[in-house]
Amino acid sequence: MLTMRSALTQTRGLAAALLTGTALMAPGALAAQENETTITAVMHSGLRVLDPVITTAHITRNHGYMIYDVLTAVDADFKPQPQMADWTASDDGLTYTFTLRDGLKFHDDAPVTGTDAVASLKRWGERDSGGQMIFDVTESLEAPDDKTIVWTLREPFAPLLDVISKQSAVPPFIMPARVAETSPDETITEYVGSGPFVFNSDEYEPGVSVTYEKFDDYVPREEPVSWMAGGKVVNVDRVVWTTMPDALTAINALSAGEIDYIEQVQIDLLPILQNNPDVVVERRDELGYVTIGRPNHLHPPFDNKLVRQAAMAALDQESMLATMQGDPEYYKVCGAIFGCSTPLGDEAGSEILTGGADPEKAKALLEEAGYDGTPVVLMAPTDVISLTNQPVVAAQALREAGFEVDMQSMDWQSVVQRRAQQSPVAEGGWNMFFTNWMVPEISDPLINVMVNGRGDDAWFGWPTDPEIEKLRADFVAAEDDGARKEIAQRIQGHVMDNVNYIMMGEYLIPQARRDNIKDMIPSPVPVFWNMTKDAE
Repeated sequence: MLTMRSALTQTRGLAAALLTGTALMAPGALAAQENETTITAVMHSGLRVLDPVITTAHITRNHGYMIYDVLTAVDADFKPQPQMADWTASDDGLTYTFTLRDGLKFHDDAPVTGTDAVASLKRWGERDSGGQMIFDVTESLEAPDDKTIVWTLREPFAPLLDVISKQSAVPPFIMPARVAETSPDETITEYVGSGPFVFNSDEYEPGVSVTYEKFDDYVPREEPVSWMAGGKVVNVDRVVWTTMPDALTAINALSAGEIDYIEQVQIDLLPILQNNPDVVVERRDELGYVTIGRPNHLHPPFDNKLVRQAAMAALDQESMLATMQGDPEYYKVCGAIFGCSTPLGDEAGSEILTGGADPEKAKALLEEAGYDGTPVVLMAPTDVISLTNQPVVAAQALREAGFEVDMQSMDWQSVVQRRAQQSPVAEGGWNMFFTNWMVPEISDPLINVMVNGRGDDAWFGWPTDPEIEKLRADFVAAEDDGARKEIAQRIQGHVMDNVNYIMMGEYLIPQARRDNIKDMIPSPVPVFWNMTKDAE
């Protein structure tokens, strides 16, 4: 690890590198830049994938909220609210009519139209777990004029507004129709939105730095801001995300005032910041995250349910969470696949996860499955503090249970790109990775992408699971909260048996900011509207 002095020296070098172009500017341009208000942030990962529909990566979702907007958005009470559009619903629940509000325009000065919204929703519906279910019962989605979108269903889908308003994992961001017409299996190459910030493509360095500039023509809603809903008022001129993979380097940069914000702070380094009167350390939200393991259901050995069960028996939440976070104040053992603190949370059948590892049971399951020693390729990111420990702990536990493990180290964005490949392991594929989700992202069967059982159309790992698809359809059709709760419990039991994924518990992670950064929204998703920056 770097010493404090060497880390600070490196940080100052990085900060200086960000400004290398200023010496060549004309005096007037330099003066204009000096008068700008810029937020410099170290996010949890570098940004390489710019298409927020083709991946569920949080850094790409965060990028999406910077430059795009959504028709409707959920507020802090989990209630859908108008954002780009107001809506009405027919009494029979079959027709939803959305009306775009005045003043919407894209960053290329073109007006936002109903045609843009329709194309964007259709592309999103090909990729999103809940969106797929809505389009299963969609009769038509049309734009009869520039301001109107009419969504007609063949049968009622009561949670439609909840699904299209969700803040994650794949929000239905609205793009120009010419962009949204890109195949959902291909990455977009043009990044024009209508959101509060403009993506500066000239200053973008993949994985290193990304710059956003205030969109002067953005018209915020008049309602108070609440999570992703309400008035997105931008009070700064520029936001720069810069990558500092070394946690101590970032902390020293924040302490020195060379950056303004760190999205995720390593727990054992908290005392350095807590003793600095110019820095505020806080939790962005109290719901927190879950960490999970995802096996690849397509290829050996995890195409065998018994082998997946063996992996779950081998792993232990407590040891993994303790290694991740260290301080029990920041984690909780939890076996509920929809989160322990949510209305649908239920821990039935999760004792195998919450009661400690059982390597002998895992060995017996491997023997029953006829496991032949096929190596498990475990992708291990090295540059995201909340993801570096899980693969290491898991690899050791799996080996003790009789697995052969090939742990392959790479940066997180390489994991994001590789996990989308269905290739066999011998051709660059994979068997398992670990990732994290905000609790709101996994809180019901329509939002939680890991319980999608649609094979090639499911989330990375691609389980073909007709039983869980039937349960999800029953959830949509349920007439009251009690019925939905009962179906969610059945899904919990099914996942514990089929091992669609391995729930590894809940945790909280703090963020840190300079104390001159004010009015940050306390939402699970970090956003840069509403906040202000005072002179130091």
